[in-house]
Amino acid sequence: MKGKYDMTNTDYIKIEFTSRSVNESFARATVAAFAARLDPTLEELADIKTAVSEAVTNCIVHAYPGVIGTIWLRARIIGDRTLEILVRDSGIGIPDVKKAREPMYTTGGDDRSGMGFTIMESFMDKIKVRSAEGKGTSVTMTRRIIRRSLPL
Repeated sequence: MKGKYDMTNTDYIKIEFTSRSVNESFARATVAAFAARLDPTLEELADIKTAVSEAVTNCIVHAYPGVIGTIWLRARIIGDRTLEILVRDSGIGIPDVKKAREPMYTTGGDDRSGMGFTIMESFMDKIKVRSAEGKGTSVTMTRRIIRRSLPL
């Protein structure tokens, strides 16, 4: 397949898992292990893991309320320093993405902070959210890993 998602010359992983809360740590650990090949600092790695946790938790809590669904995750390395992560579901979708990205906005009840997208934005260089009601949501996050000079 050629085009936007041509992976023939790209280093990538793709996984699929159920929207059970136990899989959030699995997703973050998997992406962290994949990102490690870029030699990130511990802070960069922690930021990436936190952003993945937020994206996956959003799928678990909001996409499939009361049911178990599927979450798809793809991570790829673009060029030699950029990590791109896609987290996608086929859940209920977000009626108003702009509103959902506002700090403190939540549809998850009193026990949710409404900071998921804000946290993702603060730890990643760029995030893009696409959603359609009844069809699901995809969150694409990118982070450039700073090249460190080797000690002499």
